[in-house]
Amino acid sequence: MNNNTETMAFRSDELRRETIRKVLDLVNTALKEKGYNSVNQLSGYLISNDPAYISSHKNARSVIQTVERYEIIEELVRYYLEQK
Repeated sequence: MNNNTETMAFRSDELRRETIRKVLDLVNTALKEKGYNSVNQLSGYLISNDPAYISSHKNARSVIQTVERYEIIEELVRYYLEQK
């Protein structure tokens, strides 16, 4: 008998991670289009939780608030450590 629970959990985790990546890509693009340093702006947002760091261009401010800050930080750390 197959145990689909593990597969479903993996897919759910992968979907969450993919959503975070798409959010970061959209926000990065919007910030760059407005002439902002996206690393500085995203860092400021993640440290302070102040959405004013994120431009409303392309609805980026609303989009970034659809995921929890701790999830973004976890994904950034995971990505960094896996790339080393």
